[in-house]
Amino acid sequence: MAYDYSSLLHASRHWVEQLIADGYLSPEQCTDLMALDSQDQDPLFAADDQNAPALIVAFFGGTGVGKSSLLNRLAGEAIAKVGIERPTSREVTLYHHHSLTLQQLPSSLPLADIRIRQHHDPQHRQLVWIDMPDIDSIDAHNRQLVRSWLPHIDLLIYVVSPERYRDRKAWQLLQAEGGKHAWLFVINQWDRGQAAQFDDLKQQLSLAGFSDPLLFKTSCLENSTDDFAELVSRLQLISGQCQRLQLQQHQQDLRHQQLRQALQHLSQVLKQRDYDGLRNLSQASWEKSAAILRQGLSWPIQQLAKNLAESITGKPPANLWDDWAQSRLEDCLDDICLQAAQCNMPARPLRSALLSVKTQAGKTVSHYTELSARHAMIKPGNRLQRSALLITAVAETLLPLAAMTVVGYQVFAGYYLSTQQTQAYLGSEFAIHSGLLIGLSWLIPFFLHQKLQPSLESAALNGLHKGLDQALAHIKGNIDQQLEQQLTGHLQYQQQLQQLLAASQSAIVHKITDADLNRLLLNKNQLIDN
Repeated sequence: MAYDYSSLLHASRHWVEQLIADGYLSPEQCTDLMALDSQDQDPLFAADDQNAPALIVAFFGGTGVGKSSLLNRLAGEAIAKVGIERPTSREVTLYHHHSLTLQQLPSSLPLADIRIRQHHDPQHRQLVWIDMPDIDSIDAHNRQLVRSWLPHIDLLIYVVSPERYRDRKAWQLLQAEGGKHAWLFVINQWDRGQAAQFDDLKQQLSLAGFSDPLLFKTSCLENSTDDFAELVSRLQLISGQCQRLQLQQHQQDLRHQQLRQALQHLSQVLKQRDYDGLRNLSQASWEKSAAILRQGLSWPIQQLAKNLAESITGKPPANLWDDWAQSRLEDCLDDICLQAAQCNMPARPLRSALLSVKTQAGKTVSHYTELSARHAMIKPGNRLQRSALLITAVAETLLPLAAMTVVGYQVFAGYYLSTQQTQAYLGSEFAIHSGLLIGLSWLIPFFLHQKLQPSLESAALNGLHKGLDQALAHIKGNIDQQLEQQLTGHLQYQQQLQQLLAASQSAIVHKITDADLNRLLLNKNQLIDN
């Protein structure tokens, strides 16, 4: 299936504009693709059931080389302005057979500067001749007029004179447009030419990329000996349906190939993106910044822990994440963006993605530190400490009760024995020892309970440190998430690019193998088999 060039170019430009808008590519990197000709390549003349669209032939050359005279000679009538009128002409003459139906001309063409003429010569039925203004005209309008018509031309007849066959402006346009068209070359006014000039021009064309150019010698003087008959014969051969179809298809293939080359260039740009390298660099940068943040926030955390232990509300002040900490985080994020540039990655979309991390950092740290500090103060200390506190709390009750039970038993037993033996049963020593036993049974677990009681300040300090670590881990997770989203977007764009490349490749139909047709084309711009 052959894809329409205009649709494929439109899809490619839409893809590129999206990447530029998202910051994945810069406008400078997309210059080749954006510079491709976007004019609609629908034929200017309608094709009938038996024939392809007519071959559009334009006469191209500098001032005074006689191209209008040559066109008039080919047409058999004076259809183009010649002589003194030529340099002031600001119009294009379109000359075609009356049976050809002219389509609606594209809006890109300057319609006010077109003069249409018809003929009834069946010999040139499938040829449409265009007489364009001189390319070296001092009038910028004329040069623009020539360039606006070039995309619609199938065959350019490059006309020179013996004196002006090395014209610089015309030669520059040949080099710029050479690969986009088929070419015939004519040295007009040959009655003043020399064989050395013919050979020199052929050599120059060979250097430009035409290995065996079709070069003719013509003269508009009567009874002149030249190659005019061979030129007419060659034009009739080219206008035949087979060669005409191949040339027009070749032109479309070239346009698709240029689009494919521009897309391949962008593919190479995207393949240079080193996301793995950025991950490693960003990890190292974050670890360094996180260590600085932990060290720099140690003293504020100690002050907050002390205030929190003394606070009735239990709510830590909101100034833990201060301007210094925010500056350190921003430095880290800026460093990651600089590392992205080192890894051939676009920094702008990454910078935009990390903006949310930058703005939410303070809230994130406040949330995690407050939550962790509250939880730490609800259950201060570690599990071993809390178990020991529970044991001492129970011992404060049970041990005194046990001691009083023992003392009570001793009192009861002593009293019973004293009634039997009629002697005193309580003494000062017993009273002192019993009091000491009961007192120590309560005092020792009470003392241990007080000493094992965890400090609220220490609990708040541990909670704040833990909350800070959780907050930094959350921020690092957000950074990693943004990097992964950038990678996902990159992979999606690459997949879309591969689809465009596949479409552009399938649109290239064939390579011209006809030796005579290849003589019309630049060798360096020939399509290659895939």
